Amino acid sequence: MTKHTQEQTKKLVLGAILTALVIILQMMGSFIRFGMFSISLVLVPIVIGAALCGYKIGAWLGFVFGVAVLLSGDAAAFFSVNVIGTVITVLLKGALCGLAAGITYKLLENKNRYLAVMSAAVVCPVVNTGVFLLGCVAFFLSTIADWGAGAGFESTASYMFLGLAGGNFIFEMITNIILAPVILRIINLKNK
Repeated sequence: MTKHTQEQTKKLVLGAILTALVIILQMMGSFIRFGMFSISLVLVPIVIGAALCGYKIGAWLGFVFGVAVLLSGDAAAFFSVNVIGTVITVLLKGALCGLAAGITYKLLENKNRYLAVMSAAVVCPVVNTGVFLLGCVAFFLSTIADWGAGAGFESTASYMFLGLAGGNFIFEMITNIILAPVILRIINLKNK
């Protein structure tokens, strides 16, 4: 077996393990809630996969995350409003956050690996939440305006940022910033 083939095999195996981890974390995490959404630990293995296996595996892991969200019931409130908009938003936010994490890591890896993983750990939840908010505007704005008014928010924008995305985004960002560099360092030390 050539060195290139061994590297490709390692990436595929790690990608498969991380795929299983993404599914398990999403399904288990769906029981822990901040507001109407479950907290997500899934972005950590997406960042790890994107860093160790590249942007294609990162995008794949994000896509699997999206599928798991759709199957876990986390998107049920949105499904009742617009099925196609829900599927597009959820799959796109997942795939793009993994893709963006992988590209970010690759761009910075040769300068400083710690900076690369920290940046990927920040970019991943920013893209995930940003695409979610864009999907809310594109497919669900009138419904979200009603939800915000019913929850006592002054504006739709404040409800979107504080009610829908706020707590989850902060939790995801902090979790990623703390765990992704530590896990990646442990994996890299073990491989030396």
